[in-house]
Amino acid sequence: MSDQSRETPSGISHEGFSLSHVAGLVRAAIPPMHPGGRPLVAGVALAAGLIRAVTGRGTMAGVLATAATAAFFRSPVRVAPPLTGVALAAADGTVATISDVVPPPELDLPRVPSPRVSVFLSVLDVHVQRIPADGHVLAVEYRPGKFLSADLDKASEDNERSALLLETTSGVRLGVVQIAGLLARRIVCDVAAGDEVAAGETYGLIRFGSRVDTYLPPGSQVTVAVGQRTIGGETVLARLPEAGEPRRS
Repeated sequence: MSDQSRETPSGISHEGFSLSHVAGLVRAAIPPMHPGGRPLVAGVALAAGLIRAVTGRGTMAGVLATAATAAFFRSPVRVAPPLTGVALAAADGTVATISDVVPPPELDLPRVPSPRVSVFLSVLDVHVQRIPADGHVLAVEYRPGKFLSADLDKASEDNERSALLLETTSGVRLGVVQIAGLLARRIVCDVAAGDEVAAGETYGLIRFGSRVDTYLPPGSQVTVAVGQRTIGGETVLARLPEAGEPRRS
């Protein structure tokens, strides 16, 4: 019997326990971290190391704090469904409100009531944001503001935010607004006007509790409900109208 086919007493070949196989399983189980979180994770680790060096204590607390911070900035791999003419959820979280409102002026969308789906992110949710549809970025606008609780409706207008205007490959436009919350003090947006983007790819991050509003074109058919959990880059948020399609009555 060759070495490659030799079996362990349990009947499982050594080949099944190769280090590369185990490493692959670990990589699949532990999501990668968004680059925007690395400075904070490094800061927590450094602070924990200094406390340990000065006091000789706190090793376990430091390890747990560093691990928790790294987990907060996780960016798991997502697979967008093979669908066209839809908008995917831009964030993990809970649908807080669904309403027809006039989009904020920074999105440069028609000043008529349009469907808005607001997703609230708790501190336990994945906090990266994802592109809702294939297309290209028309504009990104940052607005300073307050840090009200992100679950309040007026947070959409009053809080610090970053708005992304997207034109899909089918020619319709929609907007995604990252909104800071009570604990959030930093919004990261990694795309700029002119960028070609794909549905489900990561484009930004909000540090700590926050909210993401998606402004859909008039005539869109929302496919989620208030209270529903969304998975960024996978949950279908709405079916979009064709370019030039009249608004449904």
